[in-house]
Amino acid sequence: MMRVLFVTSECFPLVKTGGLADVSAALPLALTQHSVDVRILLPGYPAVIDGLEGRRVVRTLSDLPGGFSGRLLMGRLANGVTAYAIELAELFDRPGNPYLAPGGGDWADNHLRFAVLGWVAADFVQAPSSHHWRPDILHGHDWQAGLMPAYVAFQGGRRPGTVMTIHNIAYQGQFSPDTLSALRLPARSFQVEGVEYYGGIGFLKAGLYYADRLTTVSPTYAREIQSAGYGCGLEGLLAHRTDQLDGILNGVDYGIWNPASDPHLVSRYGPDQVEAKAANKAALQAEFGLEPKQEAPLFALVSRLTWHKGADLLLEALPALFARGGQLVVLGTGDKNLEAGLLRIAGRYPQAAGVHIGYDEALAHRIQAGADVLMVPSRAEPCGLTQLYALRYGTLPLVRRTGGLEDTVIDATPAALADGCATGFAFDEPSSAALTWTLRRAIDLFHHPERWRRLQRHAMTRDFGWAASAQAYAELYQKLRPGR
Repeated sequence: MMRVLFVTSECFPLVKTGGLADVSAALPLALTQHSVDVRILLPGYPAVIDGLEGRRVVRTLSDLPGGFSGRLLMGRLANGVTAYAIELAELFDRPGNPYLAPGGGDWADNHLRFAVLGWVAADFVQAPSSHHWRPDILHGHDWQAGLMPAYVAFQGGRRPGTVMTIHNIAYQGQFSPDTLSALRLPARSFQVEGVEYYGGIGFLKAGLYYADRLTTVSPTYAREIQSAGYGCGLEGLLAHRTDQLDGILNGVDYGIWNPASDPHLVSRYGPDQVEAKAANKAALQAEFGLEPKQEAPLFALVSRLTWHKGADLLLEALPALFARGGQLVVLGTGDKNLEAGLLRIAGRYPQAAGVHIGYDEALAHRIQAGADVLMVPSRAEPCGLTQLYALRYGTLPLVRRTGGLEDTVIDATPAALADGCATGFAFDEPSSAALTWTLRRAIDLFHHPERWRRLQRHAMTRDFGWAASAQAYAELYQKLRPGR
């Protein structure tokens, strides 16, 4: 059996700031169907250690980057997957967000915190332990695992295959060149063909340079990030490595995101009972204090509130939404100006708009079930998971054609509606005018209930489970298996 170690900074439900956590939880389970034994390595945040069932110490960790020492714990996640946690209180025993200090800025020692993650991962193949499990492949996720392939490249002994997955290229982990020694990187690594990136040390850049293979989370995003408009400065390196870069679409864990069994809903339903969705809409309107009108199209945004996610475009388009009798609920956090703007709108239109600043997993489920339309007007979107959840819940996605949104949502054009293949609404130009025009199209179709129900039922039958993606990863691992 192939042995793979996931190196990640998040895993649902222990710690989550975005889709990375959902992928880290669901993909290992899906890979078991392909004879792949995936285990997960996580920083020892308090929630991770507390959530590790049957945990025990399997190694003492000494002489880590920064001179730290700690312990490696082993246990199980609630889904049965084996996981390891780096118990090192000085770096990980902190409250709140895993990356940000209480004031909102990055932790000043993030370079050491995630260097330790990469170092322990790279050392997994070499170091003795009490459980005798050695990975064939190290699979790093996002910049927090970026130094792992570099450490593997510079260490001697048995060398595992290495994979780096880009979940969002906009977050890169850039640090001062003065940290090179503390990170235990050799001086020769500080060059363009190495870890150097615009005069500093780039964690993601290092991973993309040294890993054997690269993946990202949708085919369209894999193409986009090789261009200046999307590559965030790394497009040249990615274009150079295009033959080693694969776009593998993320999937959905339908054991968690399924309106027929979701424990967070007031009324459960499937494609043949889509009318039962109305009770969830009424409950959501009541929860946000909106006017209880089934005939009002209810739009939702569940997202980080940032420029990249197009939250500013939504703000500009809201007058047209309300003018057509639409309602809005928002769940998210991010840019303070965007948060303030949405809260002002909610104060001005209390019966038409409700805003919850923050994140609440159960509320996200209730919104998916209660809304009529989920908006994802992103300027860039590597894959997107919320639109995939929305499809299963019969909440039609309204998206900008980019990244995984383009790969997963079929616009309700007259031709697509006639063919029965449409699943939502899409626009091209990242502007409030294009979004407004698409909002109006969605509202017009909403007022044709039979056509809307047909569209919902078709959307709910689309399968974006993990099976195909897991097979693609299993085939990639097989190509990298040492000694193959």
